[in-house]
Amino acid sequence: MPDIQFSTDEKEILVRKIKLYFTEELKQEIGRFDAEFLLDFFAGEIGGYFYNRGLYDAQAILSGKMDELGEAIYQLERPTEFRR
Repeated sequence: MPDIQFSTDEKEILVRKIKLYFTEELKQEIGRFDAEFLLDFFAGEIGGYFYNRGLYDAQAILSGKMDELGEAIYQLERPTEFRR
């Protein structure tokens, strides 16, 4: 898996959210550098867990849709003397 990379705009938003969380929830001020460092840490150390969870969720949705598609195709079959 390649490293998780954020665009400049995404990083700006995420850093702002980290700073806001520290201010509102922890009653602590955190600078931009520290917020970026924390973001990089989480992306590198636990980002893979979130990434994998997203893949598992996508796979489950796709599997369900494939089952629905298979059922829809089965419903289109015409009666014949030969049926599997």
